[in-house]
Amino acid sequence: MSLKIASRGTVPPFIVMDVMRAANERAAAGGDVLHLEVGQPSTGAPAGVVAAVQAVLGQQALGYTDALGLPPLRRRIARHYADWYGVTVDPERVVVTTGSSGAFLLAFLACFEPGDRVVLTDPSYPCYRNILKALGVETVHIPVGPDTRFQPSPALLDRVDGRIDGLIIASPSNPTGSMIRPGELRALTAYCNDRGIRLISDEIYHGITYDEPAVTALSLGGDAVIVNSFSKYFSMTGWRLGWMVVPEALVMPVERLAQNLFISPPTLSQHGGIAAFDCHEELRTNVARYAENRALLLRELPKAGIDRLAPSDGAFYVYADVSHLTNDSGEFCRRLLAETGVAATPGIDFDTGRGSGTLRFSFAGSTKEVGEAASRLRTWLRA
Repeated sequence: MSLKIASRGTVPPFIVMDVMRAANERAAAGGDVLHLEVGQPSTGAPAGVVAAVQAVLGQQALGYTDALGLPPLRRRIARHYADWYGVTVDPERVVVTTGSSGAFLLAFLACFEPGDRVVLTDPSYPCYRNILKALGVETVHIPVGPDTRFQPSPALLDRVDGRIDGLIIASPSNPTGSMIRPGELRALTAYCNDRGIRLISDEIYHGITYDEPAVTALSLGGDAVIVNSFSKYFSMTGWRLGWMVVPEALVMPVERLAQNLFISPPTLSQHGGIAAFDCHEELRTNVARYAENRALLLRELPKAGIDRLAPSDGAFYVYADVSHLTNDSGEFCRRLLAETGVAATPGIDFDTGRGSGTLRFSFAGSTKEVGEAASRLRTWLRA
């Protein structure tokens, strides 16, 4: 007799991780790989973060912290909102989490019941829908494209049949890099407030923008849940540290969930997080490199015949329509890696309906690597 296996584990894979594994296997076998698939900085944590944690290692036993995080880190995150956005945040509303992934899990558990309906855009970050599915929450997908700059709008939400319990937005977004303009964000916030829709704003790419700064949904009032992370702008992916800013009514429910699910976020990483806010000079150097890489891809991809691109306002991605080249983006990426050493992510990871004709290129690596990848791609497509 076979033992029961819960259906929660049947969620689709996070395909970019499969692509990264294939790229690493190629590298382990002696092949060269140009990593344009994974959405993480190629640089490590800032020097100030490393120095801070080295000092702590020699002084502390590093036991558990409060479930909501070290009070000095919560206060420093609250100050960050005043410094960057001019928004006053009570540190008691700040929740330190085990990466943004831990934040999404806590937010979804605290905000939604099984059977609730949460709206996502297609394309969007696949782990939203996969986590929600594992929790028994229904996801309602609205296709977006160039006409709305790959972002949702009140008009699109009006077309959704049935009730809406939640809306997840991301600005800058993954995979497109597009941003929601201030007026559009205000309209979405008001729409959710008026209809009792829980708004969750993914702001993990704030700090990585190219023409104008991103706006936080906190600045517009309401009861939005804000998710951010030390992974992207702060270049601390492996440190697994993120945060949320939640409405006062959600603090206790989130704390109880965090106590039972995680006990506390990683203690050493939290000490590094405090120091990270004093490292902006080094971090701005990273963003300048991303800007150079972005300009390179936006110039070179059209030369390769890939010229239908989403607006890459922020983050470190170019999302490309390649439906004139393939109707199987997964196979296209497998061939691209095998024949050129260039690793890219198939759009089916982000858009189950139309992703067979799209790709995502990450330009978080070195400019030399991104330039060589663009050259190989152009040569390969011409052949």
